[in-house]
Amino acid sequence: MAHWIDALAALRQRGEPCVLVTVIDEHGSTPRNRGAKMLVTAGQALDTIGGGHLEFQALEIARAMLQHGETALRLESFPLAARLGQCCGGHVRVLFEPQNAARLQVALFGAGHVGRALAQILATLPLQVRWFDSRVEQFPPQVAANILPQLCEDLPEAVDDLPPGCLYIVMTHDHGLDLALAERILKRNDAAYFGLIGSLTKRKRFEYQLGLRGVAPTALARMRCPLGLADVKGKLPAEIAVAVAGEVIAHYAGGQEARR
Repeated sequence: MAHWIDALAALRQRGEPCVLVTVIDEHGSTPRNRGAKMLVTAGQALDTIGGGHLEFQALEIARAMLQHGETALRLESFPLAARLGQCCGGHVRVLFEPQNAARLQVALFGAGHVGRALAQILATLPLQVRWFDSRVEQFPPQVAANILPQLCEDLPEAVDDLPPGCLYIVMTHDHGLDLALAERILKRNDAAYFGLIGSLTKRKRFEYQLGLRGVAPTALARMRCPLGLADVKGKLPAEIAVAVAGEVIAHYAGGQEARR
């Protein structure tokens, strides 16, 4: 099994929450000694605190904590004979430490030149990025652990499966597709940020078309188009990517005024 330290580092890199389970005290005959650890995710357990009923019940507690999004530490006492019926008959206390490594979720639509340049920057930030395109050849062969390329034939439909509070960045190869994505995102009305690549002319055209499709003016006002920090000039993919990444950082760092 992978050592819990290495596994925890990998889970944090992916932004996957888990619970670190530690035997902090033991008396009498016990399966493992003080300091034994187990790392629990929704789907697996790494290392062990001794097996048997103790470990089974610890797994149940840890997974319930994950399911309910608990963030507080939890301390449980296990008299092995009385509570669990284990023959060793000792007593252990177990600490449950939620490692809520969930990161801000970014949905990046488009894997063209600018999308690829932007993904490289986002990979270095404390973000979990789902990267959508319908063209498999557009994705690079290798990406960072916090970037998840997703081949998808119906990109607007993918919007429905994204979590509330997501940061959306739309820069596909097709204006009609951009429009369909904008409509789906704005009608959800729960985006933490929505940036659309394009000019002021594109914005005005989209505002008119989206208004005809029933998108409220208050929702349209939240659409960032053109997107990116205005002071970062340039038309090269890397220059545009830097401007967009800067605006994303300004948003999650609380510096929204920097983007005005």
